[in-house]
Amino acid sequence: MSDGEAVTFKAVELDHPELGPEAQASPQVDPPQTSALPQPQNWTDSRVAAGQWSSAMDQFKLKRFFVLRPGTLNQALQDIHALVDPKEDGPVQSAWLMAEVDHWNNERERVVLITENSLLLCKYDFVMLNCEQIQRIPLNFIDRISYGNFIFPQRSLLKREEDGVRVFWDRLREPSFATRWNPFATDYPFSTFTYHPVRNTDEKFTALCEIQTFREKLTEAAQKAHLRKPIPGKANGVLVLNQPLLIEAYVGLMSFIGNQNKLGYSLARGNIGF
Repeated sequence: MSDGEAVTFKAVELDHPELGPEAQASPQVDPPQTSALPQPQNWTDSRVAAGQWSSAMDQFKLKRFFVLRPGTLNQALQDIHALVDPKEDGPVQSAWLMAEVDHWNNERERVVLITENSLLLCKYDFVMLNCEQIQRIPLNFIDRISYGNFIFPQRSLLKREEDGVRVFWDRLREPSFATRWNPFATDYPFSTFTYHPVRNTDEKFTALCEIQTFREKLTEAAQKAHLRKPIPGKANGVLVLNQPLLIEAYVGLMSFIGNQNKLGYSLARGNIGF
């Protein structure tokens, strides 16, 4: 074909008279397969995952307590039992693991023993496996046991969620003004206890840290001690009250820092120990 010739095109009809409408119809083509998009995670799954993460973190924090190391608590109880005076204290009836709360809201780890004649408050070093101090309170001196939630003065910046138990052994003696404002004072006529942080580790520690059962056992032992050894000139018996436990602390910066970092407990702290 030369360049000068005109180029023409003819339209061609594709319909064939002998083909039916079914044959003339265009073939059906399947739509392209697309990969399934991930469905957004619902809120329930998110809460479950967050709960599992929180539980794992709590378990990690609990493992830092030396009292949870295998054999540590049994060794502590053996050491403290060896220091019990059979004549003065009598046989040991029960042992408890608690946190003692002082008048400035500071927590301190304590092993508490109830014997036939005494209440023993033991400061035990679970790192060095050594009993550093024992406070002995005759059961027939205990005259009042209060239990309930913790409260603070109206303008206080502190708060404490859990319940506690307060044991009084001299209801006639009130702390002096100097004692109230001395964070290191130890001559208070009462002691206050609350739950130890490891109480939910397992059933064994749950039973050891249950303060309500401790209150019942202590009340029973003190009532029996009053009957065996009454104190002349003093009302015998134990008064049990369900009332809020007042802690007269206002700012409590020292207790806030100490309680947040668990400075009153035998805790693994890396290269720094308290």
